[in-house]
Amino acid sequence: MDDQQIIELYWNRSESAITETAARYGRFCYHIAYRILANREDSDECVNDTYFRVWEVIPPTRPNLFSAFLGKITRNLALNRYAFQTAEKRGGSQIPLALEELGDCIPGGRAPEQVAQDRELAEALNRFLRELSAENRKIFLQRYWNLMPVKDIAITYGISQSNVKMSLMRTRKRLRNFLEREGIWV
Repeated sequence: MDDQQIIELYWNRSESAITETAARYGRFCYHIAYRILANREDSDECVNDTYFRVWEVIPPTRPNLFSAFLGKITRNLALNRYAFQTAEKRGGSQIPLALEELGDCIPGGRAPEQVAQDRELAEALNRFLRELSAENRKIFLQRYWNLMPVKDIAITYGISQSNVKMSLMRTRKRLRNFLEREGIWV
């Protein structure tokens, strides 16, 4: 069953929509959650929460790219669960390390007056990503969106870990320069 047919099942409020989503995207969502949570039970629960959330938002939402829609929901749910579980401590997942690596490039803070700045930053990041080569964009997104360990990125793309680290370092430097040119100071 293709994505549009699954979305139609949600629109028709057919419970088979969840079954079809699980069959087609269950492993995809699980891997996203597991990279963040590093726990099988929590990841399974997060995936189930994803299905529930999708059920709640379709309709009225009609996603253009269903896989990205699911991935984003799963990622956000897993990050929320991670933040709750590690409010006072640091775990062994990739989140603290990945965020630390990006710390010199991305301004922090979530104060209400920064909402417009956050939107401007998101638009600038999208422009920056479009400028990257396909390989550098994939490596960057695997690390900082999917929170994939450097070792796994190297295996996935058949390159050395040092090449992955060098690519990430150069891309972060380019990002910093790009944001400064855009007037977004870090």
